[in-house]
Amino acid sequence: MEKLLLSEIAHCLNAECPEEKVITEISTDTRNLPADCLFIAIKGERFDGHTFIKQAIENGAAAAVSEYPVDGCPCIVVQNTRTALLEIAKYYRSKFQPVLVGVTGSVGKTTTKEMIALVLSEKYNTLKTQGNLNNEIGLPKTLFNLDSSYKAAVIEMGMSNFGEIERLSNTASPTIGVITNIGYSHIENLKSQEGILKAKLEILSGMKQNAPLIVNGDDKYLAPLKNEFINSRPVYLYGIENENCDFKAKNIIEENGITRFILVYNGFETEIIIPCAGKHNVLNASAAFCVGILSGLSEKEIVSALKKYKPDGMRQNIVKKGDYTLIIDCYNASPDSMKATLNVLSDMECRGRKIAVLGDMLELGDMSEILHRLVGKYAAHYRPDRLYCYGENAMYIAAEASEHGLASSAFHKDSKDLMAEKIKKDLKSGDIILFKASRGMKLEEVIDKIFV
Repeated sequence: MEKLLLSEIAHCLNAECPEEKVITEISTDTRNLPADCLFIAIKGERFDGHTFIKQAIENGAAAAVSEYPVDGCPCIVVQNTRTALLEIAKYYRSKFQPVLVGVTGSVGKTTTKEMIALVLSEKYNTLKTQGNLNNEIGLPKTLFNLDSSYKAAVIEMGMSNFGEIERLSNTASPTIGVITNIGYSHIENLKSQEGILKAKLEILSGMKQNAPLIVNGDDKYLAPLKNEFINSRPVYLYGIENENCDFKAKNIIEENGITRFILVYNGFETEIIIPCAGKHNVLNASAAFCVGILSGLSEKEIVSALKKYKPDGMRQNIVKKGDYTLIIDCYNASPDSMKATLNVLSDMECRGRKIAVLGDMLELGDMSEILHRLVGKYAAHYRPDRLYCYGENAMYIAAEASEHGLASSAFHKDSKDLMAEKIKKDLKSGDIILFKASRGMKLEEVIDKIFV
């Protein structure tokens, strides 16, 4: 980050400055405190950063942001240090004028963020959210990496309840907003898909009135936004099915983990190649293309960038293990992403059998059984040759799939060891095996047990 005076930080917090110092870094972690660092004492569920303030100062921190004075330590005292972290990040971000793309959505936001960052990097030095730093602690940390060399930034915004994206958007001030879809993630807190839509639209809170919003035109909750905002904000639709999309993909061809399609926009057509499978990735790439066009890139630059995309190791990564093909997608799961990945498995060419190994989807609350049964119906529609389900709620996937035609090929196991053992005995040359579950299920451990 670029240097800040402690006095200007105090001013943006409407607080008193204990003494003048130059701040070169901001941290919430006492394990990473370079000289001239400002330590912000955050209260968490398992720890309270205030207990480490003296240690932070002794270890070289220039000062701390605290909710109460600490003897012998220079502190900017505020009512709430979490709010202060966001306010400092908001002030720091205001010093720069990058193209800043805020990305949210129930599923696909990380892949879309990566594709957008690739596209913008063709023309601009681009900052992006790393890992899962998409919350009220992680987003400020990303913004503090901005400096005058960055002409673009892609900021992912996650949430689990109302108000979170509003705070993130007000901090980051996106110049372009992207919403990938409205699914079921965090429905336990938000109660309905209408509630999820309301929470996702909080991204508009920090956007200027003329800042464009880019949304999935195939999503029944998002597509109407173009007409709803017709007199107040530019809205661009991307999609495959909706004929009214501003950026519409057609002629989709998947082969050996590579997807080709034609994107139609403004009366033009351009061929795009992405090194990954699935219509959901066509949607993600279409969103990235739209961002690129609105950010001043040429077709050629955008197409070149998308060819370079590489899936994350835990996100729909297609790998070879001897004579088998694995689709590893163990980072997260929802009904929508389960359906998308089952579709990928269904569309792949295979000289053996197609096997789906599915685990629990977490954080679905009272709707968990209903939504796991919905995935069971998806599985029955795509008809893998074998369906293995692991987890307390995944038994509903197996039960529903069995009721809809997969009775002889759907299995449920409560033990990873037993599941791995059965799958290992069942595998045959040329099989494709999909592994998909929420991150907390650690389904990759089944892969390790099968392919030791």
